[in-house]
Amino acid sequence: MGISIIGAGNVGIALGSAFVTCGEVVTFGVTNHEKYREAVAALGHAVSLATIDAAIAANDIVILAVPYDALPGLAQRVADWQGKILVDATNPLAPGLNGLALGTTTSGAEELARLAKGARVVKAFNTTGAENLGDSAYAGGKAFMPVCGDDADARRRVIALAEGLGFDAIDFGALNAARYLEPFAMAWIHLAFKQGFGRNFAFSVLRR
Repeated sequence: MGISIIGAGNVGIALGSAFVTCGEVVTFGVTNHEKYREAVAALGHAVSLATIDAAIAANDIVILAVPYDALPGLAQRVADWQGKILVDATNPLAPGLNGLALGTTTSGAEELARLAKGARVVKAFNTTGAENLGDSAYAGGKAFMPVCGDDADARRRVIALAEGLGFDAIDFGALNAARYLEPFAMAWIHLAFKQGFGRNFAFSVLRR
């Protein structure tokens, strides 16, 4: 079984490219095939372009790499997800990158889980930029990738995917921990865009 990615923007293409490099087979689900055909084709023969519905049906791991506003419609597109692993790589960004549209008592991932009946929702790949998703290698060590979700098996499988991409993937526990991970993404965004760090940096965890 391969991996389906809904969305072929910067995040989707970066993840697709990294997964293909690791030997995975990737199906992209998009609404406008002509817009993304060239970018997807450039990733090689292990990648295919499909409708959103076909991509969802193709694999049991589906990564959502779309704007957060698209999540409710995607979640309710399937009446019963039948245990598929739905990876939320989004953040509920406020306009102009001025914080988050919700948080503290819930998270975008928890709202997704509430709407996606029968899905095993996992939060991952949301805390860093597309450049790091496409190439996580740094001379100083491994980049940090937290993963949370209520289903332990789903969480384990996504952790394995993140480790395959070269991340220091850390089990962050239950899905309500996304309340911390979505603001953590804003820390990366703040440094990248407001504090002038640029996009080529990543967080890491130091251990004694």
